[in-house]
Amino acid sequence: MKLFQSVKRLLTVPNDNPELALAQFKAFSKQVPLLYFILLTNMLSLAGTHQQSAPFWLVKVVPAVFAVIFIVRGIGWIRESRKTVDAAYAYRRLISTNLLVPPIAIMSVAWSVALIPYGNDYQRAHVAFFMSITVIGVIFCLMHLRSAALMVTFLVILPFAIVMGLSGEPTLIATAVNMFLVSLAMIAILMRHYSDFTKLNEQRLTLLAQQAALHDKNREMQLLSDENLRLANLDSLTQIANRRSFFSNLTSAFERARAENRRLAIGVVDLDGFKPVNDLYGHSAGDKVLIEVADRLSTFGRAGCSIFRLGGDEFALLIDMDGKAAMDEKALVELGQRICASLSLPIMIGNSVVHVTGSMGIAVYPDVGLNGQDLYERADYALYSAKRENRASVVVFNARQAKALFRQRQVEEVLFAADLSREITLAYQPIVDARSGRTVGFEALARWTSPVLGPVSPAEFIPIAEQHGRINLITRLLLTRALKDAASWRGEPYLSFNLSPHDLAVEENVLRIISAVSSSDIAPERINFEITETAIMHDFEQAAHSIELLRALGCQMSLDDFGTGYSSLNHVHKLPLSKIKIDRSFVDRIDERPASYKIVKSVLTLCSEMGLTAIAEGVEREEEVRVLKQLGVNAMQGYYFSTPLVQDLAAARLEREQADAGAAMALVTGE
Repeated sequence: MKLFQSVKRLLTVPNDNPELALAQFKAFSKQVPLLYFILLTNMLSLAGTHQQSAPFWLVKVVPAVFAVIFIVRGIGWIRESRKTVDAAYAYRRLISTNLLVPPIAIMSVAWSVALIPYGNDYQRAHVAFFMSITVIGVIFCLMHLRSAALMVTFLVILPFAIVMGLSGEPTLIATAVNMFLVSLAMIAILMRHYSDFTKLNEQRLTLLAQQAALHDKNREMQLLSDENLRLANLDSLTQIANRRSFFSNLTSAFERARAENRRLAIGVVDLDGFKPVNDLYGHSAGDKVLIEVADRLSTFGRAGCSIFRLGGDEFALLIDMDGKAAMDEKALVELGQRICASLSLPIMIGNSVVHVTGSMGIAVYPDVGLNGQDLYERADYALYSAKRENRASVVVFNARQAKALFRQRQVEEVLFAADLSREITLAYQPIVDARSGRTVGFEALARWTSPVLGPVSPAEFIPIAEQHGRINLITRLLLTRALKDAASWRGEPYLSFNLSPHDLAVEENVLRIISAVSSSDIAPERINFEITETAIMHDFEQAAHSIELLRALGCQMSLDDFGTGYSSLNHVHKLPLSKIKIDRSFVDRIDERPASYKIVKSVLTLCSEMGLTAIAEGVEREEEVRVLKQLGVNAMQGYYFSTPLVQDLAAARLEREQADAGAAMALVTGE
């Protein structure tokens, strides 16, 4: 039974390995035409040697029929070898060949055996040669189809060897034995070749599978790399391109614009009033605002216009002005205005409505910019100008800003090289009691006179010092000097000193301030530190902690420029303040502006309810003094009372006031 199964396995085409069947077919299809060529030439040769001795039908008709079959089959297989086929088709063709081989082999044997009785010994030897050489050729041609090769061998060699063995001719018998033994050797070679072919095919398939797996893995890695690159260039919150993507695109866009002589614009957008949304509604609400802003900005994205989030509440646009939607500078400004108008629309956060606005700065190449970074810095400076001069507006970097930027960089360079301990000084502006005209305090104001630039306004050098980290040094130098000056003032007026956001942002800086106050000769109660909402907004929790430390020391705290921020009332309620300074913008011509009058009146009501002292700054006209007095403002400062004074003049003013007070007392008492 096992022998039968083994023989059956050897004589059938395996169907358990489609790839092997396909490989067999590809190799076999190239060999079959040669098989038919060998059969045809050998048969015609044998028929030719028996022309005179064998019957007509045996040497003419039968070879002609075989020739037609061989030629047709050979041409068919030549065409087959050029086809692209699948494993199923290959298997069917191999099966048909396997079925066709036995009848062809039997008919070939029958024909050759039929020729043996005819002719002489040489002709019979030719028959033996025909059979042996044909079998060898056929075995070689069918070596990729083992089953067919084995069937040909046994169907041809065994019958022919028996016939020749029974002939009684020693030569034919020897030839038969020789053919049988050689056939066995050929079968062994065939089996070994087939085994090697199968193994090589399996190795090839394994290698192909490994290559395919490696290709798939490389593809997965490439897809992962592409996805990582996409995520690295995508803002995770708003799902628009991020800061990294912006600067990468900016560099390539700028180089392309320079090479092709095209115009390129950068727009930088910053939200006004975003911080209070976080403070009042929480960071989750702030995130929703940013997502909504990104969606609104994305509606302006078009051919040649790309939107990016740079971080925080800052966004950017990259605009190809010569692209499909070409635009001039007027159209660019109109685009910016539409963007700002879109951002100013209300935003729904749950059941609440919040409002933010956006300011925008624009820079255009080739008008300005030596490279992408340079162009961005100019757009950023234009944004700074928009926020400083007219929030929720669009500013295009122009010659005036170029001049201001040049001046800013001049100040930066000189400030870094300056000997601040020698060059920076203090001036003191009196804070007076409007009822008595007596000086109740002085606000210390920084003054810088550079040997290179001359006098530099605090509005110029203070922001630069804050930006580049020199403000803490300036604070320490000026506070030490102001404390020393205040200690010598007669009448003990208080010292009002401005703190930067950076002074409150780090506890170490606050501890240095506390140390300076503690080691001075002035009581902490005579010191009033002024802070702006900007200082608080930077980091409210840290700022509140810093203020509490200073209040615990005994110092007073004032909120400067009250009313110009976005959530002043919220901050006033949460911070341990002692004074509020009414911003000069509300004081200016209050006698002519009903809105300013109402605002100041509301602030005074707030101060009264919270037990805070109100100070009006920027008072310059008698009419303003009169209205402020009517409203109940007692503490004021401004040019109406005095310009900022150097230390000697401030001390002299106090001396004069003391003398005048003494003279008035003498008149009252009659001394």
